[in-house]
Amino acid sequence: MDSALREVRKALLEADVHYTVVKDFNARVRQRAIGHEVSQALNPAQQVIKIVHEELLATLGEPQRLDLSGVKPRLILLVGLQGSGKTTAAAKLAHMLRSQGERVMMVAADPYRPAAIKQLQTLGERVGVPVYIEDGQRPPDVVAHAFNQAQKGGMTVVLVDTAGRSQLDQALMDELKAICQRVKPSDILLIVDAMTGQEALHIAEGFRDNVLLTGLVFTKMDGDARGGAAISIRSVTGVPIKFLGTGEGIEALEVYDPGRLASRILGMGDMLGLIEKAEAAFDQKTAQDQAQRMLSGQFTLEDFIQQLRQVRKMGPFQQILDMLPGGMGQVARNIDPRDAERQLKLTEAIICSMTKEERRNPDLLNASRRRRIARGSGTEVQDVNRLMKQFREIQKMMKTLQKTGGRGLSRLFG
Repeated sequence: MDSALREVRKALLEADVHYTVVKDFNARVRQRAIGHEVSQALNPAQQVIKIVHEELLATLGEPQRLDLSGVKPRLILLVGLQGSGKTTAAAKLAHMLRSQGERVMMVAADPYRPAAIKQLQTLGERVGVPVYIEDGQRPPDVVAHAFNQAQKGGMTVVLVDTAGRSQLDQALMDELKAICQRVKPSDILLIVDAMTGQEALHIAEGFRDNVLLTGLVFTKMDGDARGGAAISIRSVTGVPIKFLGTGEGIEALEVYDPGRLASRILGMGDMLGLIEKAEAAFDQKTAQDQAQRMLSGQFTLEDFIQQLRQVRKMGPFQQILDMLPGGMGQVARNIDPRDAERQLKLTEAIICSMTKEERRNPDLLNASRRRRIARGSGTEVQDVNRLMKQFREIQKMMKTLQKTGGRGLSRLFG
């Protein structure tokens, strides 16, 4: 458990989760894990990972929808620091709502950033949504006038792109408070750049202390950031996450899914799903027996084909590749799943064309036997030779592990 929690702590810190949040999180996991019944098909470390996943889902919270009920139009205020992606997020949200049948208007309430109004106009044209502009007016007045215009025009949703600053300051907060006093927003969404890291927590606290935030939108989730700021902000502010921006395109806005975000933060792929598939496909006792035979140098082609069949029971190869975590997942992206499926079938056909004695003692496979096996499996002799070469490499690796007592595993599989 200590080993697993150490890895979890490392993963969370690498994902830019605030260190105090990581400390509290690990304490909760430890409390649950001690004395927890370990399932027959999982080792203790995997059981800890399941508990971590469940705690992470509880921390991230359930997805919540926008408040679009009540008297129309519903006004949604987008707030955040400069460069967080508010303007683009407004256009993405407008596109999503419009596709759901809402009549949407966007409001340019950022007179300070150069080209901010022009950017919103351009995006408005792309998504087919009108943009309200009023030069020479203070943002609270612009928003109030836009709201009146939306009422007259039969709009159902008004999205307000507010001004940002390079850092938190009182002038920004006073302006947001003034807007909220003039019109009553149904939602106030804080737009957070996922690349901001641990500083995102202080940004969220600053906005929460001045306006009544109802939701979070994380942008630039398609970059290197794993989204650890989401845990920090949720843990401290309790504000629900509503959307994730996953690209530059207008369609690249996803409704928040806690399961997928949890896996991303841990760098696990869909490890939980992979564990569940393994539980269903693999017999624990058989797997342990095979592991002992491998380490003792008694691993045969019969063991090999049994493992292949268990892997195929887990489902389509593409699904397994998509579930692989971290660096393994990156390597897997370079594998053609169709080619991998074909290779698995070829391997199984070749081994099934051998006699029982040949599978147990591959040294019997001379040239004539290999030609017979190739004809029987519908393959070429080169395919049989390639399989035997791979099998010999596995045997050689197992002998190395036997001599070193398992040391060097990280070098072999790292």
